[in-house]
Formats: sequence, C-alpha cells, structure tokens
Amino acid sequence: MDLQNGKRFVEKHGPDAKPDSVIKNEILKRTHKNEVPCAVAFEIAKELRVSADAVGMTVDLINYRLVKCQLGLFGYQPKKKIVKPQHTVTEDLKDAISEALVQGRLSCKSAWDIASRLEVHKMKVSGACEAMGVKIKPCQLGAF
Repeated sequence: MDLQNGKRFVEKHGPDAKPDSVIKNEILKRTHKNEVPCAVAFEIAKELRVSADAVGMTVDLINYRLVKCQLGLFGYQPKKKIVKPQHTVTEDLKDAISEALVQGRLSCKSAWDIASRLEVHKMKVSGACEAMGVKIKPCQLGAF
C-alpha cells in the first residue's frame, strides 16, 4: 500500500494479473523500502530483455512504488516532481517536441528519443515540455 495516498497500484491491472517471477526476484534483489527507481527498472528491463512496461506492471503487482523518474515527473521528496520549466527552449527542441506530439501529448519514449537525438539531458526535454505546456504521457513503465 502506498502510505501517502492509500493507493494500491495492483488494482489498476485487474484481479487476474500476476507478477512475473523472474522480474519480481530481480526487483527484490535490487531495491529497498518498497521503492524502485526509474533507472533501476530500465536496467532490469534491459538485462532481462523484457519490456519496460512488463517491469512497471510487476512493480505495481508487488505493490512497490516507482520513484525518481528520469524526466523528473514523479518520485522525489518532498514535492514529488522536480522538473522545472526551461527559461529558454531552442527551436530544434521545440520543433522536435511539436513534431512528436500525439493528441497534444508527448510520450515518455518520445521524450527519451528526442533527448538522445539532440544529445541533451532527458530533464531538458521535460523542462521544455513544462515551458510549452505539453503533458508527457504515457510513461514507458506505466506509472502515468
């Protein structure tokens, strides 16, 4: 149970969903305090050759929390979100974000791809989105 808001993450997957035992064991080996940092979740996905959303679902099903989003959108204390709007957004970055929008939103995956392609930090992309009023959704791990 998430102690801060009483939310049980397992509930969003339905009553028949079961955690993957291999992913679960890897999560249990690498984490403490029922929290899985975003970067650790992606390491697990890469090493086990599974999708990020499979790791995210397993995190939910064992009722752990994803923390320390690499885009700065959730999982930081005390304010949860640490991303700040960029004061200036380059035209290249603004264009890349605008071109990747789907229904007015930028997917987490697209944000990562833009950061990689433009050789900028992921938080620079999320900060640009904040400045542009663009929501980043969906999360590759299924957190949002």
